[in-house]
Amino acid sequence: MEFYVDLNSDIGEGYGSYKLGMDDEIIKYVSSINLACGWHAGDPMIMDKTVKLAIENGVKVGAHPGYPDLLGFGRRAMTITREEAKNYMLYQTGALMAFAKANGTKLQHMKLHGGFYNKACVDPELAAGIIDGIEVLDKDIILMVLSGSYIAKEAKKRGLRVSEEVFADRGYNPDGTLVNRSQQGAFVKDIKDALPRVIRMIKEGKVTAVDGTDIDIKADSICVHGDNPQAMEFVQQIRVGLIEAGIEIKPVDEFIK
Repeated sequence: MEFYVDLNSDIGEGYGSYKLGMDDEIIKYVSSINLACGWHAGDPMIMDKTVKLAIENGVKVGAHPGYPDLLGFGRRAMTITREEAKNYMLYQTGALMAFAKANGTKLQHMKLHGGFYNKACVDPELAAGIIDGIEVLDKDIILMVLSGSYIAKEAKKRGLRVSEEVFADRGYNPDGTLVNRSQQGAFVKDIKDALPRVIRMIKEGKVTAVDGTDIDIKADSICVHGDNPQAMEFVQQIRVGLIEAGIEIKPVDEFIK
C-alpha cells in the first residue's frame, strides 16, 4: 500500500523588526508553508521575502489568515459574524495572492490561524463564512483544516478541495479537537513520542487522545509549528522518520482532487 503526506509549517510570523521562528531553515524540510498575512503576524516585506524563499526551495505557498489581533498573536477569542469571517479571510488571502502573482506563482491552500482556526472548525456560522469566501475567491484553493472537523465535512459537501490536517506536536481531545494550550497534555514535546504518533495517524488512521482513548483521524498534512523551541529537531527527524517508514512527502495539490 502506498502512503504519502504533506509536511507543513506556519512561518513568516515575525513583524517589522521582530523575528519569530527559523523560517530559512524550516522551509528546507517541508513541502508546504502557511504564510502569515499581516493581522496576527507578518507584514508586506516578510510576505514578499517568504514567497520568494518558498519558490527557491520548491515549496508550495498557503495563506495563513488570523484574527485582527497582533498583540495577542491571533490566539485570543473573538466574536465575529459569518460575513466578517468571510471578509477577514478574503482580505488577508487576497493580499498574499498579490505577492504570489507578483512572484510568478499561485496559492496552493488556505489555512486559518490560531483562534480563528479553532473556532471555524466547530462553529457552523464561521465555517459557512470561510467556505462562502473560498467559493467566490477560487474553488481551486485547497482548504486546510483540522482533521475530522465540522468545517472539513461541510466544505467537502459543497464540493471544495479539503486537506485534513494533523499536528505532530499537539495533544488531542477525545472529540478530535486540539487540547487548549493552557492545559496539561497540550503539547507533545519529545520527538520519540511525536514520530510514532504521526506514522500511526498516516498508516492506521488513529491517534491516542489525552484521556488515553484511540480516535479516528485522517492525515493529509502534518503541521510542525515553526515557533516551537524544538521546531528544527522535530521537522528534521519527522521528515527522516516518515521516509524511513516508507511514507512519501509531497504537497497536497499533488493528491487532493
